[in-house]
Amino acid sequence: MNAPLRSSLRFVLFTTGVAALGGFLFGYDTAVVNGAVTYLTAHFALTPAQQGSAGASAIAGCIPGAMFAGFLSDRFGRKKLLFLCALLYGISGLLSAVPRTFAEFLMARFISGLGIGASSMICPVYIAEISPEQWRGRLGTLFQLGIVTGIFLTLFVNEIIQGLGDKSWNTALGWRWMVGMEVAPAAAFIALLFAVPESPRWLAQRGHAAEARAILEKAGGPGHAQAGMAAIREAMGLEQGRFSELLNPPWFKPLWIAVVLMACSQFCGINAIIYYSTNIFAAAGGGEHAAFTSSVWVGLINLVFTFVAIGFVDRAGRRALLLIGTAIQTVALALVGWMFHAQISGAPLLVCVVLFIAAFAMAMGPVGWLFCSEIFPNKLRGRAMSLAALTVWVSCYAVAQTFPMLNDNPAIGPAKTFWTYAAVSLFSFLFVLVIVPETKGRTLEEIEQMWSRAKSNRRAEPVPR
Repeated sequence: MNAPLRSSLRFVLFTTGVAALGGFLFGYDTAVVNGAVTYLTAHFALTPAQQGSAGASAIAGCIPGAMFAGFLSDRFGRKKLLFLCALLYGISGLLSAVPRTFAEFLMARFISGLGIGASSMICPVYIAEISPEQWRGRLGTLFQLGIVTGIFLTLFVNEIIQGLGDKSWNTALGWRWMVGMEVAPAAAFIALLFAVPESPRWLAQRGHAAEARAILEKAGGPGHAQAGMAAIREAMGLEQGRFSELLNPPWFKPLWIAVVLMACSQFCGINAIIYYSTNIFAAAGGGEHAAFTSSVWVGLINLVFTFVAIGFVDRAGRRALLLIGTAIQTVALALVGWMFHAQISGAPLLVCVVLFIAAFAMAMGPVGWLFCSEIFPNKLRGRAMSLAALTVWVSCYAVAQTFPMLNDNPAIGPAKTFWTYAAVSLFSFLFVLVIVPETKGRTLEEIEQMWSRAKSNRRAEPVPR
């Protein structure tokens, strides 16, 4: 590798790695309550309904966070919104550690939800807009890698803090340290953001062509910068940047593809397992230690198979990974349902759940975010990604609320619940097979032109008589 290429790769790895810290904080914040909730419940003498609210309050914040992030990023810039996300995470970590009442804790968690919802939209967009097309797939999966790394490491952070004292210490102080530790990575995120540039595509839209060209040159060299600026100028001439354009051709098709993909990524049941793994693995036998060990396996497989996506997304392509992943999901979830139906527990059940996690981690998890960040025009990308992220969080909330009811309903039970998730995965496979195009190796502007050409081709078709 020659020196200019090495320099470009270092620059892009640094900038996208910093953005991926938003994913790490997303994962940390999502997982930390699972370790703290037992002691939090004892400290505030929570009822079961209040205990559920402790987790759901963050999801409630994710919905408005995702809704408004697109408008704010389009108006004020991607980098400024990344700063806002980092501040929200830091404020939430601090306030979550010092609440005097449970209501104060819920407010702190709502603030963290705002950060999660906003970062789930802005981090993939920033990474996509600054990455050269030949690296964009692998770099785009860094956001998901950050999430699963945050989830995995949080298991051990909680375990270490829990071991510092007895149950009474953890009830009084331990859970505060668990949630408060989020301040450290949030502060690092804020500090590192000063060293990264604004999105070159956002700068070009705002008339800062020289700055945009300089960033593109750092990211891919003079040739990349020249071609990139020409493509951006051409794309800017074709688009109006109005939100209403998303509801009309040619942008309505990528919008509904993104919405369906993101809804399927949640209704396949991934967060039913992430949020309720202890209850699910109780069916596999064992006590608290077995439940923790099973959770570690889920976190480890989630992390390892995200590297599979990183390794193959720019080689095999987005469609191939999605097809393979959703096919495996369908089989694994169908087997989980059958095992509950046949009352088979133990290692076979754990293996099938882990197989589903592996399939999701290598495909639907990272590739869904990546694909959605690629398929929209520059001026509409922020708003469109907000709708995609909003779909994720509304769907996630629905799954989190309905899983206990479905699972505990004698007429439905875990078998039919997991068969329902398998049916969603089968639908996802067919949807990708028939509808979803490949975006591997294309610039963002080439992908934009693909939709425009498809619209033009439909207009040019002769009207049958």
